[in-house]
Amino acid sequence: MSIDSIDLKISMAQLNFRVGNISKNTSKIIDAIAQAEADQADLLVFSELSITGYPPEDLLFRQGLYVQLNAALEKICSHANNVDVVVGYPRYHDGSIFNSACLIKNGEVFAVYDKWALPNYSVFDEKRYFLPGAHSCVVDVKGVPVGLTICEDIWETAPINAAVSHGAKLVVNINASPFHMGKMQSREAEVRKRVSEAGVPVVYVNQVGGQDELVFDGASFVMDASGEVVSRFPAFKEHQSSILIDVQTCQPKPTKVSPHPSTYQSVFDALVLGVKDYVQKNGFKGAALGLSGGIDSALTLVVAVEALGAENVEAIMLPTRYTADMSLYDAEKLAGNLNVNYRSIEIEPAFKTLLSMLSSEFTGTEVDATEENIQARIRGVVLMAISNKKGKMILTTGNKSEMAVGYSTLYGDMAGGYDVLKDVPKTLVFEISRYCNREQEVIPTRIIERPPSAELREDQTDQDSLPEYEELDAILDAYIEKEMSIDAIISRGHDADVVYKVARMVDINEYKRRQAPPGVKITPKAFGRDRRYPIASDFIDKIN
Repeated sequence: MSIDSIDLKISMAQLNFRVGNISKNTSKIIDAIAQAEADQADLLVFSELSITGYPPEDLLFRQGLYVQLNAALEKICSHANNVDVVVGYPRYHDGSIFNSACLIKNGEVFAVYDKWALPNYSVFDEKRYFLPGAHSCVVDVKGVPVGLTICEDIWETAPINAAVSHGAKLVVNINASPFHMGKMQSREAEVRKRVSEAGVPVVYVNQVGGQDELVFDGASFVMDASGEVVSRFPAFKEHQSSILIDVQTCQPKPTKVSPHPSTYQSVFDALVLGVKDYVQKNGFKGAALGLSGGIDSALTLVVAVEALGAENVEAIMLPTRYTADMSLYDAEKLAGNLNVNYRSIEIEPAFKTLLSMLSSEFTGTEVDATEENIQARIRGVVLMAISNKKGKMILTTGNKSEMAVGYSTLYGDMAGGYDVLKDVPKTLVFEISRYCNREQEVIPTRIIERPPSAELREDQTDQDSLPEYEELDAILDAYIEKEMSIDAIISRGHDADVVYKVARMVDINEYKRRQAPPGVKITPKAFGRDRRYPIASDFIDKIN
């Protein structure tokens, strides 16, 4: 610990923890302690529930978790003799669980704070696990009274005001705040309100990394008492560095402020980090996907290569009689641009065989979506066989617009381990694809410009059965993201029959979404934990 400095030096550790891997997380924490000591920091701050990773979900109900946790906390304390440490962990006490942060001083747990505000909306269900805290925690660090708060506490007025009323001149807020578009800016805006109300600076440390469908973007920051961000870490990357606090004024001194990424960059980075961590944390050797020559599989491949490296990604074209020559050409060109292992496996023989096998069953019926789904399901079988044999995770390629209206095939194009674009509307798929081409053509331009098609029948386009994607996505945004009524959506100028059709497609395809693989959350209302609707439901939002 520094002695002569008139500044309080706070090291902020924005790290990627693995849920449930207490041993690995503990080692990462100890390494960060060593780095902070080498930097002569006075205080080191980690993110929320850093020892277990966030969110641990029902692991919190396992008693064995706390045996490992207590041993880990002792080990961390034994390494924290020359720097004070704030670390997050779930605390089991008298049959109850608290979302806690402790201050370790001189190798011992010196103080404990239990989170007051437990979020129970969107992806959060902390009231299922934790009891709320009832007491503030203000600790002295090198003469500066520091108030401890945890994540949601900073979105409410009471916790920070209570800390200030108990003497805090600086507030440390530890977080596991997941990404969605605009979240970085909204976080800072909310903290600015608390700073304005309480009149003290805030040190905000966030987790980074992918966990199932969530991506934590980091973007940790320090805000002074005037509401100005004087330090900001890069988004979507692990980072540890220090900020100086004047012990006389308790104000932070400006340092590097990394700019917020653009909307398209942030979405792309979130997709990349989500894929990378999901594949690697689940122990797969790499990934494979069906490359169709269309825009969704093209963008999925670009993300996969960025996340895992070209040498760890395989792209397989699976053509039938309906696959256009330009699809074959464009898929091969894209694969060449990205230098991935690419080949084509004809599924026409399997398609013919299945049609022959089912010919008596289909006698007297018209060709319809059944035959289309057979092709998609053959592709699913082939890709899953490759996954089983080679240990590669299959990435599916359905976008949010398709998932919303059921424009996908169960056990076909939905077969796989992770859907990269699950929460990306089709119009945004186009924009991100153009963004990927901003410096050079990575995705062949024709893939972006041609009319989208599943190529499961002759001359098929998506708009044979769906509205234009600009209109579809506008209706879906109103119905899903904003939860507007049918009448309110129509009042925006949309055709009543189209709105009703789209809404019914959303409602009746919940069963498909329940069976879909997980995918990266990038909107405030992702399918899954964000939006929980019954499969069997008689509710219809009728047109008045």
